[in-house]
Amino acid sequence: MPPENEYAALKGFDRPDEKITEFIKKMGVSPAEVIAAVRSDLRTDGSYGDVWLFACADRFIAADPDTGAFSSYNFSEWEIRLENYLATGVLLAVGGGREVAAAAFTSSCGGAAGNICRICDRLRSGRPITDDDWGRGAEDRVCPKCGTPYQKGRKTCPKCQSKKRLFLRVLGYMPRYWKELSLVMGLILVNSAIGLLRPYLNGSTLYDQVLAEGGKYYGKIVPFVLMMIALEITTLIVNIIQGRVGARVSGKIVYDVKSEVFDALQRLSMSFFNSKHTGSLMNRVNSDALDIQYFLNDGLPQFIINAITIIGVGSAVFFSNPLLALLIMLPVPLIVYIIKKVIPKFNRFKWIGWHKSSKLNSVINDALQGVRVVKAFGKEQNEINRFEDATQELYDVRVREGLMSARIFPLLNYIMTIGGLFVWGLGGHQVLEGRMTFGTLMTFVGYVGMLYAPINFMIRTYDWWANCMNSAQRIFEIVDRQTDVPEAKDPVDIGRIRGEIELRDVTFAYEPNKPVLKGVSFHVEPGEMIGLVGHSGAGKSTITNIITRLYDVNEGELLIDGVNVKKIRQKDLHGQIGMVLQETFLFNGTIAENISYARPDASMEEIVRAAKLANAHDFIMKLPDGYETEIGKRKTNLSGGERQRISIARTVLLDPAILILDEATASLDTETEQQIQQALETLTKGRTTIAIAHRLSTLKNADRLVVVERGEIAEIGTHEELADKPDGIYARMLGLQREALRIRGVGDEEQL
Repeated sequence: MPPENEYAALKGFDRPDEKITEFIKKMGVSPAEVIAAVRSDLRTDGSYGDVWLFACADRFIAADPDTGAFSSYNFSEWEIRLENYLATGVLLAVGGGREVAAAAFTSSCGGAAGNICRICDRLRSGRPITDDDWGRGAEDRVCPKCGTPYQKGRKTCPKCQSKKRLFLRVLGYMPRYWKELSLVMGLILVNSAIGLLRPYLNGSTLYDQVLAEGGKYYGKIVPFVLMMIALEITTLIVNIIQGRVGARVSGKIVYDVKSEVFDALQRLSMSFFNSKHTGSLMNRVNSDALDIQYFLNDGLPQFIINAITIIGVGSAVFFSNPLLALLIMLPVPLIVYIIKKVIPKFNRFKWIGWHKSSKLNSVINDALQGVRVVKAFGKEQNEINRFEDATQELYDVRVREGLMSARIFPLLNYIMTIGGLFVWGLGGHQVLEGRMTFGTLMTFVGYVGMLYAPINFMIRTYDWWANCMNSAQRIFEIVDRQTDVPEAKDPVDIGRIRGEIELRDVTFAYEPNKPVLKGVSFHVEPGEMIGLVGHSGAGKSTITNIITRLYDVNEGELLIDGVNVKKIRQKDLHGQIGMVLQETFLFNGTIAENISYARPDASMEEIVRAAKLANAHDFIMKLPDGYETEIGKRKTNLSGGERQRISIARTVLLDPAILILDEATASLDTETEQQIQQALETLTKGRTTIAIAHRLSTLKNADRLVVVERGEIAEIGTHEELADKPDGIYARMLGLQREALRIRGVGDEEQL
């Protein structure tokens, strides 16, 4: 690697190695000039290869030491632009009426290419480079051990993560319950001591001391039996207490794990949920936590008991008869070798099985949630086929895992029985020669069973342990994940929001280098109503998403009352922004509970007042239980307009300073729409309102209209101003809607 001081100006991204450093030096480029550097994986001719891209103060450079290709583009003559395609992209040098492909990349390097393109734009225009412009360095993007790219928001590699570290982290939940765990450990020691004593009593004591003539306890069979019964009762009591305490502790631990995972999910941004299946997340909260519980409640205590047993039995047999002890331990190295070989394969099957199970859950979830669509299109058989395919994939993995288990574990059991045969052979010979009593032989046989049974159990415990570690890894992936919308370190106490909104040169992309918004700027005064107009996919809903800070802007600034939203505490922001969406979501519960969701402490009088303002009170009172009516699964007992009015009542109760209306009256009949419009007019008074609607007549009361076209602001003005522009986008949309209404014979085209 080149010395650090060679790249004195390099602040972020990748650090060039010695090979590329020597190459650019030969081309007359000093490493000290390099401000940013990234590695691309594609050449401009379409072939794969490592091509280095550099941003210097005055130029952009692409260098390929393997082919000797080198190109430089001075910012005074060239502008660097990015073009994305299906799975690849190019950086274009544009200047003098020409476009030159300066560099190429696959989608895996798209983020890095976008970063350096942004840096080049800053350098060319003379604008300062902010901290947000610097991407993560190479050491932060891929695992240094295996080279696997990290998932977004993570800095750990699932392939290389230490199972030992995971196990210790799971155990890290236990110190919170040290009193209960100390009791469990004491009971485990008592149980183990009784277990170690049992073979000696059933062997040497019974045969040599109780049943043999001349024995110390000869003929005292009844006291001996009573003593054994007492030991069994003691063992039973110990096991019951241990099980009860262990179950309580493991339950508390799983409660902590589930709470931590669910809390982490609530902190994550919308971008995380957009990339995850519901079935996968449900598995992490429920099934994965239960795997940890099973291991902590059943597997770990038994593992400790058996480990103590192995140590105790091993010590006893070695001190009693070293030769027999060696024969007993003879198969152990072979057992350890086999286990070491099969563990990676079991891990792989467990991981694949979990993903197949998540896929199956997602299929079931889709089929049940979308049952109306399924039946409307008569696609029941299609869903059955999807379910069978997903089930078959899971079945295949489980069968392969079961077949391996069926081969390995019987083989290990057979190997372990060999040691027992050695004991019977050599021990029996010593009994016949009089060098060992029959009771001592039976003690050894008992200890052999006590030794091999724990080894066999601990081999099978690996299945529990593997499930627990795989589950823990998936759980901690959620817990450790960094949100894309972080809380401000020193938040501004904004108080009651006035409602001023300003977007300054905002650029945003859901996927790297595929901007949905491009340099969007506009200003909204407190109390003003703005209508967002544009074709589907233009970026209207995205603007509302960043205003509510469901996502953070990639470039530019979003200001609320003159304060950057990134500096406002999210609780303060979301508590003063209300949203009424086209797709209304109501929770299972009563109507009153749904209305008071935004303010759980609201009184019944306040709930009723909000419902009246939303034109919902009359229909609520006609329901069987009024405000205490339970909303059924999927809300099938309420019409779309009724659900929407409950949603509006919920927003009224919040009393937000800023109101977002996203297609709030779409897909409603005319009468219902009028009722909703009346409720919305009440709701919008005195509030800053951002409204989206494809039906332009619903925006007639807006103070201004903002026309969004392909992620950019195309027009801003009042309805009258924009309608009078014959070649304007809004006027054209207005004309098309009037014509559509005329053809359909709706008759209200005059409202437009």
